[in-house]
Amino acid sequence: MLGALALACFSEATGQRQAPDSEVWTFDRLDRIGGHRTTILGSPRVIDTPEGKAVLFNGVDDAIFIEDHPLAGAETFTWEVIFRPDSGGRPEQRFFHLQEKDPATGRDTQTRLLFESRLIDGQWCLDSFAYSPRGSRALLDRKLLHSLDEWHHVAAVYDGKQFRNYVDGKVQGAAEVSLSPQGQGHTSVGVRINRVDYFKGAIRLARMTRRGTCQRL
Repeated sequence: MLGALALACFSEATGQRQAPDSEVWTFDRLDRIGGHRTTILGSPRVIDTPEGKAVLFNGVDDAIFIEDHPLAGAETFTWEVIFRPDSGGRPEQRFFHLQEKDPATGRDTQTRLLFESRLIDGQWCLDSFAYSPRGSRALLDRKLLHSLDEWHHVAAVYDGKQFRNYVDGKVQGAAEVSLSPQGQGHTSVGVRINRVDYFKGAIRLARMTRRGTCQRL
């Protein structure tokens, strides 16, 4: 279950007042996410859970595509997701992908942000990846394992100097890196943008903030 730290980190975003530099995506419907129209692949479905409504992905061919990159132009950022990785998924899964497009061609560039999971011995660990023309970094510690079939809060934070990732409020990795802002683009949820490495589990909330801080983490 989510701890108090993770829930508190989302409390400001889900209340009546929302910071103008934050965007919240609630996964309680399929036709729109965060006010953006979606393209659906496979048959993801909305489910009721003790934590609220969420979208369930089968790990085979379910995904949601959104024509928006919520962190485009951000020089610093905090990217958070509340999700439930389920048992029986593939060893390597991409559950959230923010992808830049070349404005001249409309094609995907190499610039991207990724949340990935690695299943190891009936548990999982977080892999966070950031790539930009100025620099890139992957954060992955296969020894920091967490429970499957339960809800977790994950976050990737960049403060302009250091890239860090968290699970349930605990640091999983950190590295000094210089990242240039992402350009406009699109998003895939439940799979990598090129439709490989599908995610098995559920996603309930995402918050993207144009500041490299989450005070509760």
